[in-house]
Amino acid sequence: MLDLRALLEMRQALPLSFSGDGASLLVASNLPGTQQLFVVPARGGALVQLTDFAEPVVGQFLPDGRILLEIDEHGNERTQLHLLYAEPGAEPEPLVVDPRFKHETAHVSRDGALLAYATNRRNGVDFDIVARTLASGEERSFELGGWLAVDSVSPDGRWIVAEQLGERAGDNDLFLLGAADGEVVHATPHTDEAEWVSTVWLPDSSAFLAATNEGRDSFAIRRYDVASREWQTIVESRWDLACAGDDAGRSLLVVANEDGYSRLELRDPGTGALREEVPLPGRGVVESPVFSSDGLLLAFAFSSPTEPHDVHVYDLDARTLTRLTTSPRDVDPATLVAPELHRFESFDGETVPVFLFEPEGEGPFPVVVTVHGGPESQWRPWFAPTFGPLTQYLVSRGYAVAAPNVRGSTGYGKRYEHLDDIRLRLDSVRDLASLHAWLDARPELDASRAVLYGRSYGGYMVLAGLAFQPDLWAAGIEAVGISSLVTFLENTSDYRRTAREREYGSLARDRDFLVEASPATHIDAIRAPLFVQHGRNDPRVPVGESEHIHRVLTEKGVRCDLLIFEDEGHMVEKLPNRIETFERAVAFLDEVLAPS
Repeated sequence: MLDLRALLEMRQALPLSFSGDGASLLVASNLPGTQQLFVVPARGGALVQLTDFAEPVVGQFLPDGRILLEIDEHGNERTQLHLLYAEPGAEPEPLVVDPRFKHETAHVSRDGALLAYATNRRNGVDFDIVARTLASGEERSFELGGWLAVDSVSPDGRWIVAEQLGERAGDNDLFLLGAADGEVVHATPHTDEAEWVSTVWLPDSSAFLAATNEGRDSFAIRRYDVASREWQTIVESRWDLACAGDDAGRSLLVVANEDGYSRLELRDPGTGALREEVPLPGRGVVESPVFSSDGLLLAFAFSSPTEPHDVHVYDLDARTLTRLTTSPRDVDPATLVAPELHRFESFDGETVPVFLFEPEGEGPFPVVVTVHGGPESQWRPWFAPTFGPLTQYLVSRGYAVAAPNVRGSTGYGKRYEHLDDIRLRLDSVRDLASLHAWLDARPELDASRAVLYGRSYGGYMVLAGLAFQPDLWAAGIEAVGISSLVTFLENTSDYRRTAREREYGSLARDRDFLVEASPATHIDAIRAPLFVQHGRNDPRVPVGESEHIHRVLTEKGVRCDLLIFEDEGHMVEKLPNRIETFERAVAFLDEVLAPS
């Protein structure tokens, strides 16, 4: 049997950005217990720790060698921007700081003169895009309304590409914002639901590339010509594609999501012609790909179900892949288990993917069903801190773990993603019942001891499963889950409400269905024991959602354990808190599933 604490203490690392000369790489690592900044020679060497804050941080190199540091307070997600010299123990210098508001998606022009970021400081609800001259502090704001983010800045510093969420789920727009003259160009007029993501500029600023599913089911790579304002498709696939590029315009990286697994190709940025496939350390998932400015090096984080994220660097000239970081861990990856991908038929004939981890032995094994959050997300075969350690520990103790991508998940096309929108919400819950039947038909599994586990929207799915299918599930473990879609929308942060209503439904138009689809409405049906975790500072799902479900179930005599961290938000970022969460959740599971 594996050691749970050792699994939870397996560290991870991700690349953030190269220094201007390409000699150094800024890395985010949780070596100290929370995610902090480190610098490492880009072609190999020792990590040097730069920050040691109580809160997790991210950052990026500026052209002058300093770091743009982003940090919030106790998980409240109100990000503040600071400048930091790339030296151990350097004190951050406040740049854009107002703790009442968010300042996020910061991008800096290639000459270091311009900072672009999104903030809700005008009214606390709408986000504006701000173009800030770093030398003088002078700012120009673009008030487009709604939820906005900065996606990129053109190489010549003229244009800021801003993303604006649409009124419908799975819909957004891109705007070109003139940093100096205030011009606004709507680059993506369209009529159907469509998204544009991950813009990559050509070096002369004449055009940019983006991944989009406009007029198609999966994401393809298209090029936008700034002068003609026309789009052209250059790479397409039946799988979703994303892209990244280097400042020199040497290469276009196309990342394919093939049933959750990553495949990387280097292509010509002008034509999209294939040059080569980037070798990977194994079969898994690539995150955070970044190029050096000259395009000679590509860094990315790689993870698999048996391997936490570490940084790898691909030399494009030598065509060699080097593992740059080997994060400390006391667990042998050879002792961990990889899942097998299956598909089951749901109630209406829809095919649903599910990854199944099975322990050694003959069974029948109890089953923990892991439901991802989002809901516009996807369970992918990697070692995420929220499920990787728990999954491997449970498998080592004789549990099977099933991770479905129920309808509404991303990664399987636009049609599939929209199958749970608004009044179709409970169809995704019905997928859980069909999954239970599929599990029950497998002789090596004991579906009478099937447990639901999930975070955020996954927490809603846990509560919905227990409420709408009380005869199927033996217990539930959930974190930061939604118990009432109505009170969630009423009490979530003001800037989030409209963005979430487009997925769940409107308080004004769909209140009747929101009430009916809420687990809290059917709480009298819940009889399975439940473990709940929440962070007091969660700006997404208010802690009252968990406090309510705990109070009512306790009054009904149903066991409901509640763990609240005063120094966390929507995520459990601090290692001691993660350890306490999972140790208590496993102890709970052992108790409620123990033979009577």
